[in-house]
Amino acid sequence: MQVEENSYNENKLRGEIMVYGVILAGGIGSRMGNTEKPKQFLLVGEKPIIIHTIEKFYAIDQFEKIIVLCPSQWVGHTQSIIKKYIKDRSRIVVIEGGDTRNETIMNSIRYIEENDGLKDDTIIVTHDSVRPFVTYRILEENIKFAEKYGACDTVIPATDTIVESTDNLKISSIPDRKHMYQGQTPQTFNAKKLKELYLGLSEEEKEILTDAAKIFVIKGEEIYLVEGEVHNIKITYPYDLRVAESLLKGDK
Repeated sequence: MQVEENSYNENKLRGEIMVYGVILAGGIGSRMGNTEKPKQFLLVGEKPIIIHTIEKFYAIDQFEKIIVLCPSQWVGHTQSIIKKYIKDRSRIVVIEGGDTRNETIMNSIRYIEENDGLKDDTIIVTHDSVRPFVTYRILEENIKFAEKYGACDTVIPATDTIVESTDNLKISSIPDRKHMYQGQTPQTFNAKKLKELYLGLSEEEKEILTDAAKIFVIKGEEIYLVEGEVHNIKITYPYDLRVAESLLKGDK
């Protein structure tokens, strides 16, 4: 999982690459239990989860802007907590997401197109707002891989045996674990290419989408692997909050 840096650095110096962070905060946190707000706004340590995530992105100078997308009723709240916790907000914008994950990503591309123009080399680094432990190495490698290959996905090797059941009752197959990976985020794409592929999907193809990487897979396009980290967890359940607190203490 290595990529040459020369072409990326040269293009960046020439100003040909526009890179945007796209933080997806559209979830309502139903699996977190009885909470009054979506899980991205719950506290880990002394800050909301989403603030930890935004801070990781803001530390990467390559991002022209960090676009945060959330449900319409939470846009104002998101803007308020960003104002409270982040002093320099000059590169952060908060906009409304869509009805699905991929429609939310399309909203980010629409924002870029309307405000900055969508160039051939524009790259978007899409990431779950509730993965606050993404590393700078992962973010930087996503940018480099997408610039070189057009699309990449962050993964870790599967450590458990993967069992498939097509009827949810009995085993259909047990794939070879050495070829299995667990998907994480970021997922990073050439924005113009992603838009073209998405607009070319049929309604039936859209119904089977699980994430943006699958758009490339459905259309037979290559998507490369970036090595993730075990601790790049997605905070989904109450147990994950306890794990996140422990990870945060370990970082100090």
